Amino acid sequence: MIIDVHNHPDWHGHDLDRFVANMDKYGIDKTWLLSWECPNHEYESNYIHAIPNPGPDGPISFARCLSYAERCPDRFVLGYAPDPRQPFAVQKLRAAVEIFGVRVCGEVKLRMFLDNWDALDMYRYCGEAGLPVIVHLDYRLYCQDSQNAYHQDWWYGGAIENFENATAACPETNFLGHAPGFWAHISGDDKYLTESYPSGKVQPGGKLIAMLDKYPNLYCDISAGSGCNALRRDPEFARGFLIEYQDRICYGRDYFDNIHQEFLNSLDLPQEVLDKIYFRNALKLVPL
Repeated sequence: MIIDVHNHPDWHGHDLDRFVANMDKYGIDKTWLLSWECPNHEYESNYIHAIPNPGPDGPISFARCLSYAERCPDRFVLGYAPDPRQPFAVQKLRAAVEIFGVRVCGEVKLRMFLDNWDALDMYRYCGEAGLPVIVHLDYRLYCQDSQNAYHQDWWYGGAIENFENATAACPETNFLGHAPGFWAHISGDDKYLTESYPSGKVQPGGKLIAMLDKYPNLYCDISAGSGCNALRRDPEFARGFLIEYQDRICYGRDYFDNIHQEFLNSLDLPQEVLDKIYFRNALKLVPL
């Protein structure tokens, strides 16, 4: 069995039929289907090619997720993350759980510190309701153009310390860390300040490792290029990491390629470890 814990509807040219065909191609039994609701001024224009007709709720509305889950309920686990800064966010999430059967809170991808007080209220509700929370962390990086002007990249979630504060403040809530700003901290260097996808051997002292050791409610979502890059940059380290934290790693894609399976299957991991990564940890968080 394989469960993809991170993907989106109508994403990168995949409607429902193409999505399900892609899952079948790569042996994926179920997908956690996540919204991405945020104000229109909070996501960069580069995403527009991947999102058809974004609406007033942002790039990927809950309505899109619900449409997939209603048409193909045996293949999708329904996710939803309202913007916690908006009025009645917790009430909206509670209603979605009670009426539509939402099982996951995600994706939280906002230009908001992850330890925002309103966000903490939503996370605490998720702990009560048994919803794991998937968060996106991207650092503020700067680049210099040909006119020597500096431009700020788009950031989401703040710094790793903001995520740690949220994890510590909500011990009954299970969090899945995701995206470049999270995975860069697998290494103890300072490349997270200058690179979205650091390369080179993983250095001791990574904040991600320290958080896994300290917070039993923290899990890792290996989806997207960021998760795969963090593992592929140092395969020897990755194998030991996956074995040591086998109970807290979840397979995900956030896209429609197969790079994560290809890399995982190249590491000669014990079958028990692969089973946990591919589906058992997901089932622990969201029983079917």
